[in-house]
Amino acid sequence: MLVTLTSTAPVASQLSHLLRKHPDRAQSFPLSVGLAHVFYPEVGDERCTVAMLLEVDPIDLARSKNLRGNATETLSRYVNDRPYASSSMVAVALGQVFRSAMTGRSETFPELAASALPLEITVAAVPARGPATAGLATRLFAPLGWEVTETPLPLDPVHPEWGASVYVDLVLRGTVRLSDALRHLYVLLPVLDDSKHYWVSDDEVGKLQRAGEGWLAGHPERDLITRRYLAHQKSMVDTALDRLASEARLDALDDLSTDAAAPPAEASPTTPLATSRADAVLRALRDVDARTVADVGCGEGALLVRLDADPVFTRIVGSDVSARALEKAARRLRLADASDRRRERISLVQSSVTYQDDRLAGLDAIVLMEVVEHLDIERLPALESSVFGAASPAAVVVTTPNSEYNRLYDTLPAGAFRHEDHRFEWTRAEFESWAQNVADRHGYAVEHRTVGDVDPAAGSPTQLALCRKVAPR
Repeated sequence: MLVTLTSTAPVASQLSHLLRKHPDRAQSFPLSVGLAHVFYPEVGDERCTVAMLLEVDPIDLARSKNLRGNATETLSRYVNDRPYASSSMVAVALGQVFRSAMTGRSETFPELAASALPLEITVAAVPARGPATAGLATRLFAPLGWEVTETPLPLDPVHPEWGASVYVDLVLRGTVRLSDALRHLYVLLPVLDDSKHYWVSDDEVGKLQRAGEGWLAGHPERDLITRRYLAHQKSMVDTALDRLASEARLDALDDLSTDAAAPPAEASPTTPLATSRADAVLRALRDVDARTVADVGCGEGALLVRLDADPVFTRIVGSDVSARALEKAARRLRLADASDRRRERISLVQSSVTYQDDRLAGLDAIVLMEVVEHLDIERLPALESSVFGAASPAAVVVTTPNSEYNRLYDTLPAGAFRHEDHRFEWTRAEFESWAQNVADRHGYAVEHRTVGDVDPAAGSPTQLALCRKVAPR
């Protein structure tokens, strides 16, 4: 079974650093599913391709207890497509050989690991079993941003009149994060096959949830994916679907809280505002040379993932009043599988932004990204006291919507807030006044920045204040 992955990103050869596989030599890895060979058919700065060839020993396969059925199925242990079809065995091999890349972290190229790359993936002889499987690969991969080409393989090339087999050669093209691409394959190859080669144990629900983080909960074929991945084990399927439904509700709430209004109809496609906002916060943190950072009101951990990907941040704290949001952040960060060293670097704490918390004291920076507008106006002095007063970091980064920009959103009624949970939304003058007053009272100098596309009259959709502690004279 052969899988190839090609990058055409700038300096495409950096793909080898993300995969942690040296491009100048072929490597072989004995795995639980066989022997995997990894090599690079082409390496260059314009195009780089890695290949994984999986060899399965049919004798070991026949001896495997996991494939033993009843007496009527004994022959299938010896005559089957497992050594030749790109099924769950290939998925397991990808997960074992490229485990580091699947986590989405890279100490050498953290920004590259966090970025979407132009990728092309080929997978040979993919089974697509069961009823209504025509175009199944497209239904599974296209909603994830892939351009999908399925080429049906004939039952017998010599006798094309016999029709097509259940196998297709699969080609995926898209601009996707490498870790996401690997997780898509890890989950969806067994789904296409609808037959797992190993016993589906209790921890499979957790594996599915971790590998599907960020994309499975909202997938239009979520139920089918869950049933097939869990081998139709009803109790596991019910548990997984309940968790995914809860995650989908949290995702919907998160989307509303960051970009509830649709962008102006006349605007050309640009970077999503949530991405621009996180980029602006990270730039501000670098400008103040922050190493220890707290994301207060972290929600489900979108910014924490970006912080985690950058080794410059040596201590990261995420705090939120919602225990459920913190649970999702922990899953997104994969803290359940984290080493002791990583657990020392990243911590999640349940806390309110309006109460003093000694765990947030003495840091280089505290981030309040889209937090203040969710508080009642009369609670802002408590936030000021807890963050600028008690915690007293060297820097505070605050972002909030610019209400003057709201008129450019065609779908937002006049006078309405961008999210139903917003208690207020400030104009630029109002935000500048609040930030300056807080800074003056607590010994900070404040700098204001724009976030997102700037309109000549309305300004930017998000406004940012960077507050730096001023040394006493």
